[in-house]
Amino acid sequence: MKKHSARVAPLSACNSPVLTLTKVKGEDRPRENVVGSTSDSQAANGGAPGAESATGRWRLHCCIKITAVQVRKALWGVAMVMCVCSSWAGSTQLAKLTFQQFDAPFTLTWFATTWNCLFFPLYYIGHLCKSPERQTPRQRFRECCRFFGDDGLTAKVFFTKVAPFGLLWILTNYLYLQALRKINTTDVSALFCCNKAFVFLLSWIVLRDRFMGVRIVAAIFAIAGIVMMTYADGFHSHSVMGITFVVASASMSALYKVLFKMVLGSAKFGEAALFLTIVGGANFVFISFVPVILYFTHVEYFGSLEDIPWLYLCGVAGLLFAFNILVNFGIAVTYPTLISLGIVLSVPVNAMVDLYTCEIHFNAVRLIAVLIICLGFLMLLLPEDWDQCFIQLHAKLQSKREEPAEEEAGPGSSLNWSRRARTSMSTFPH
Repeated sequence: MKKHSARVAPLSACNSPVLTLTKVKGEDRPRENVVGSTSDSQAANGGAPGAESATGRWRLHCCIKITAVQVRKALWGVAMVMCVCSSWAGSTQLAKLTFQQFDAPFTLTWFATTWNCLFFPLYYIGHLCKSPERQTPRQRFRECCRFFGDDGLTAKVFFTKVAPFGLLWILTNYLYLQALRKINTTDVSALFCCNKAFVFLLSWIVLRDRFMGVRIVAAIFAIAGIVMMTYADGFHSHSVMGITFVVASASMSALYKVLFKMVLGSAKFGEAALFLTIVGGANFVFISFVPVILYFTHVEYFGSLEDIPWLYLCGVAGLLFAFNILVNFGIAVTYPTLISLGIVLSVPVNAMVDLYTCEIHFNAVRLIAVLIICLGFLMLLLPEDWDQCFIQLHAKLQSKREEPAEEEAGPGSSLNWSRRARTSMSTFPH
């Protein structure tokens, strides 16, 4: 449940359509200048309609190409939103069902985290299929190890830069699963959305990120939603414990993301896959004794191996694994904002399932709390220059309203209108 891309550290989208779009835009300027200078010289010699038509065809071709890239990314985004939402909501609901037969949250956390070992092998298969320069697994491994420094993955690097993140990963998942044992899935999924507000606050304090008033308001919404969610159940001990667990899980997730960005920075796809594989391998090697101790001390006792619902366990682990793949590597095909949107959409999905199974009572306080938290999450998805975008949009709408009035003013004002239009375009570039 971490995000090395838009949420943890932005991944390098080497084959992303974004680069194709940027490249097309970058080529627009020099070609347009050349064509413009040529057409000006030809206009001085009497004009050349053929050059103007060629310029129009070229511009139309560029617009169609850019639009096709954007449409493709939008379609991928719709599919990604549905996959992220279904995998996150599905893993939450299935984990809730699993605890009815297998009440062992830490063992389930350990089992699901071990599946992270599959990240790098799957990435390497994709590397063999896509990359023109195929490397051996050892060569690719050594190249990705440069992410940890010039010396690669040493024992010192492992215990200082990898092990702490592995512990944060396990704590995030374990506290989330503990919360599912106490409260319903709707409250858990809604409260976990507060982690984005915690990420902003920690980034603002620790990383000295840019201050944004709208994100401060979103953080206030998140805190208000937590308080209202606690009040909705009357501050009972059972409910308070569940809310405390999920808020602690969101805090661990936010701390993971901020520390990753501060200590390790950004990661490419191969480096992120290797990092997650190491986390899964370290979990299997160093944490396997904990479920054994919990079993023999009857803290998490589940009888014999035949009594374990392996289908449910594999379902939860598989859905969490798919969710992490989509969140960490989905930016290769679509926009990061759409991926984050899939997380918040899991809240109404869980609410519909809980309402259908009669496990939740939607009073006014709980409904307002869920809406406030989701609104704060959506406000945190706004880009840093959202105010400038709003000003540009307002200016464009204003110019469209004034255009018919200028046309009715007569030919005497046409020159002033054209000058005013040029000023507006230069002041608010696209």
